[in-house]
Amino acid sequence: MAKVKVPRKSVKMDMTAMCDVGFLLLTFFILTTSFKPDEPLTVDTPTSTSKFQLPDRDIILIQVSPEGKVYFGIDGQPNRLEILDRISEKYGVKFSDKQKHEFSLLSTVGMPIAGLKSYLDKEPFERKSIKQQGIPADTVRNELYDWLAFARMTNPSARIAIKGDRSSNYEIMKNVIGTLQAQNINRFNLVTGLEAGTK
Repeated sequence: MAKVKVPRKSVKMDMTAMCDVGFLLLTFFILTTSFKPDEPLTVDTPTSTSKFQLPDRDIILIQVSPEGKVYFGIDGQPNRLEILDRISEKYGVKFSDKQKHEFSLLSTVGMPIAGLKSYLDKEPFERKSIKQQGIPADTVRNELYDWLAFARMTNPSARIAIKGDRSSNYEIMKNVIGTLQAQNINRFNLVTGLEAGTK
């Protein structure tokens, strides 16, 4: 006796709900992503075998360009605003609310305090074309000292990192480290790239 084959029925699945969930997730990720702000300089770091990763939060970053210009950055808009208020008080430079807001959006600053007001008055697209002069870090006029002191008052638990270009002048790096040591900061990180072939 022959077996009767039951015709197979195809399973029909409605994918509408799955598409809705996919688009909801996509929308969520797009809206909650925070983009990395434009940096005023590109630093080609020397390499090392260290695999330590710097944290994304609670970090004070001092960058040294190939030309020897010093830049200062700290995370968090409230931190930046508090530092600017302290700088304003010490140097007698009054900043408007708009200038304070613009400063809070900057990831790094590389201007002497005297030129900071005019820099903040410019539109963001105009600032990109301006070559920042760097924060004075020499023994005569060491504004970096004040930026660091106020940053540590604002966020005492922040790690300090120095990101110097591989072709930076040794004397500038020595001045930056000397500024740290003048404030009894002897623990800091040097940012490097990972050497090729390191696992």
